[in-house]
Amino acid sequence: MATKSAAVGSKRKATTGEKGKSSAMAKKARLDGNKKAAPVDEDSDDSEDFSDSDDGGVQLDNKKEAKPSVKGYQKTFEPGQTSRESHAKQKQLAADRKAAKPLAEEVQRTKKIWERLRRKSHVPKEERQQLVAELFTIITGRMKDFVLKHDAVRAVQTAIKYATAEQRKQIARELEGSFAQLAESRYAKFFIGKLLVQNDDEIRDLIIPNFYGRVRKLINHAEASWILDDIYRTVATKQQKAYLLREWYGPEFSLKELTKDKAVTSDLKEILADTPSKRGPIMKSLLEMINTLVQKRMTGFTMLHDAMLQYYLATEPGSEEFTEFMELIKGDETGDLMKNLAFTRSGSRLVCLLFAYGTAKDRKQLLKTYKDTFMAMAGDQYAHLVILTAYDVIDDTKLTAKSIFPELVGEKTEEVVDNIVGAVNNPYARLAFMYLFEGMSKSLFPPGSTFAQELLTEVHGIRKTTSKKDEDARRSELIATLIPHLLEAIATAPSDLMSTAFGCQFIADILLFNAGDKTAALEAVAQAAKGNPNEEAPEDEIQPPTHVSKTPFGGRMLKSIIQGGRFDKEAGKIIPLEPALGFSNILYPVISDYIVDWATGPSSFVVVALLEAGDFSDAEAVRKTLKKNKKVLDKAAKEQTPEQKAAQEAREQAAEADKAAGKKKAASKKKLEPAVGNSGSKLLLEKL
Repeated sequence: MATKSAAVGSKRKATTGEKGKSSAMAKKARLDGNKKAAPVDEDSDDSEDFSDSDDGGVQLDNKKEAKPSVKGYQKTFEPGQTSRESHAKQKQLAADRKAAKPLAEEVQRTKKIWERLRRKSHVPKEERQQLVAELFTIITGRMKDFVLKHDAVRAVQTAIKYATAEQRKQIARELEGSFAQLAESRYAKFFIGKLLVQNDDEIRDLIIPNFYGRVRKLINHAEASWILDDIYRTVATKQQKAYLLREWYGPEFSLKELTKDKAVTSDLKEILADTPSKRGPIMKSLLEMINTLVQKRMTGFTMLHDAMLQYYLATEPGSEEFTEFMELIKGDETGDLMKNLAFTRSGSRLVCLLFAYGTAKDRKQLLKTYKDTFMAMAGDQYAHLVILTAYDVIDDTKLTAKSIFPELVGEKTEEVVDNIVGAVNNPYARLAFMYLFEGMSKSLFPPGSTFAQELLTEVHGIRKTTSKKDEDARRSELIATLIPHLLEAIATAPSDLMSTAFGCQFIADILLFNAGDKTAALEAVAQAAKGNPNEEAPEDEIQPPTHVSKTPFGGRMLKSIIQGGRFDKEAGKIIPLEPALGFSNILYPVISDYIVDWATGPSSFVVVALLEAGDFSDAEAVRKTLKKNKKVLDKAAKEQTPEQKAAQEAREQAAEADKAAGKKKAASKKKLEPAVGNSGSKLLLEKL
């Protein structure tokens, strides 16, 4: 059987003459790049056109065919076609296929409009309005077709961005009934988020009911689960959340008709109290849903955390359900479940209760899960409560200190100072340090943080039966480990701490606690107060530091440290520390040159505290200096302070604004005259 001669430039290779015969010679010839194939004799007959290598012979024709030069040499993919022509043809075929799809022309036009609209700063307002109007004429009535296309949905999102409120509602109405399907789309789910972010109640109430009856399916969907949880967490009302969460309790809760005449609740304990016969199926269904998501490692959902808390609250400590649930949580080897739980409201409460009810072994294992996470937890609104609960319930204080403090504080001196200064000025991270000293003091917690205080109170009630160590002993042992680092930070960076109200409160709390060597810290605080309080800052300095005597929180801090103790409400007086701090004798030598400026400035009560301090040895020298400057004191006591002037100007401006607006001022029983003069200077004059 003869092979046909190969044309020059053809990619097709000639087959061997005999099937199954070794082709070693042929392979060797191909690998040898220096040899060139002999030309085919065009005059030879087809019947004798055999390859010499196939039948073991040698080539008899010594003529060699010249290889075409690289320049100008072009392969042909089809007879008479070059590579460039072939690619152009393929491109045209792809364009033809694209054009044959439904709405191809409209999609192309929307993409061009989107390309123009997305460059916001380059499009005049009038042109943008025209483009949006054109875009709406294209997509109206065919919205679903556009949002399910990955390239066209971006244009629809841009239309939402620049649309009016009525146009957005029009889009939502047109897509009503399709939002569950859109949530499963990789791209259309972002479109739902774009609609909801506008905070329109009507749009929200059109979208969320689309998910009723489908929660069990969607929460397990790779795409839909994220948008469903975002809706639940951010925009859903309390009633809508209840409808969505109830579906975790079993298929029957997906039927909204069963509860249309009842007040809807997602409180599992209440539901079980109404229908105790259904406890078994409900708890089983809920646990299966929870376990499914945990096994899939989809543990970041707020809805999951709410469901887990409901299950936990419905169990009794020590019961089989309780133990099974605890084992489910501890069985998460990666620790992602516990870490995610700590950062949500329901999740943090669940973790705190797990610590409170857990055994010593359980607590150790739970605490180990948060390794390398405590720094992030300390600054979070909810996760910091897990740290505070660990302080309150774990009896092994060495384990607590060894696990938490190295991460919060650091190891190197610079790292310790930076971490503590940064944490002290964070409204939540500061609790990780100051809670041990202040306890449940209302001044320590941010305004409106009733959830935190209620949760910690609940934990304190539980630990009475689950923890053995005395509360004061546990706290003292933790403080003994922590306070050297805190005093080191005060001694190293007093100015940084004294520049903020939180920092001043921190310094006062630490120095007024009867533990640790405070000598270096007290000296550093005093040195931070040196200098002329009235010195003007250089003009070239962008943010000049404010002298501590000019800040109200700085003056209060220094006054508290001079007094040397905390105010006892029951005793009605300040209880000084033993041994006494003696800060008055440390501070006075630093500020003695400017004592009159202090006495007539915003921090005049610091000088009052010096004179009232029982251990102050230079009281007579201060009185003598103040008597010499009695006229200055008298002037400060009678004239308005800068703060009083600013307050008066603000009142006058407010009155003028009300008058211009035509508002009538409410009649008061007695008009209070604003205070005039420096109150501290007045007290000093009395003491002289």
